Amino acid sequence: MTFVQIIDCKTSRVDDLNRLMDQWVEQTEGKRTATHSIVGKDRSDASHVVEIVEFPSYDVAMRNSQLPETDRIFREMVALCDEMPTFTDLDVVRDEALYKTNARRLFEMIASDEDTALLDQVLAEGYHDHDPTNAQDVYGMDAVRREVEMWRGAFDFAFTIDDQIAEGDRVCTRWTWNATHTGDFMGIQPTGMQVSMTGTTIHRCREDGKLVEGWWQYDMLGLMGQLGAVEA
Repeated sequence: MTFVQIIDCKTSRVDDLNRLMDQWVEQTEGKRTATHSIVGKDRSDASHVVEIVEFPSYDVAMRNSQLPETDRIFREMVALCDEMPTFTDLDVVRDEALYKTNARRLFEMIASDEDTALLDQVLAEGYHDHDPTNAQDVYGMDAVRREVEMWRGAFDFAFTIDDQIAEGDRVCTRWTWNATHTGDFMGIQPTGMQVSMTGTTIHRCREDGKLVEGWWQYDMLGLMGQLGAVEA
């Protein structure tokens, strides 16, 4: 689960505090485990500074706090503050930006030549896919990999993400698929034709950002028409 720490302090030496943070970044290069950091200054009180630091997990954050450089920088930061800083530790239970990123990454991975074993970077074990063109839903990573390999074996293709909307634990992605028919597809021998298809996919995400369920809608009839399998 993603972990965020909020550091709240009062200081009249904001520029010195910024320089101190630059030193910490430089001295912990290659060892620092924070993935993102934001420093903000209160518009109504210039001495009120808040730093928000993101880590992959609480345990990773604790490894960061145990670095000798972190301990030294903390003591110097306290000396720059008008009063003792306060720390708020947060487990992230919703991150819509992360959900959108992982959904987008899934489309990129499906269309690439990456090892399908890497799909577990964005898909949860036991992932459940709803696809109306399949007789049965797809359950689990092995079934997902077989589905991806089937499409890769029939087409060289890429997705263009036309739109993305996130709300709560859901991400809706509207996409366009452009491909060259290079292999057998549902009994249709390779034609070398350039084909395209549009669709929309809704994904449900869990707290760590991994996708746990997907609902697909796309123009399979239009694709089969382009391949000459049905009357256009």
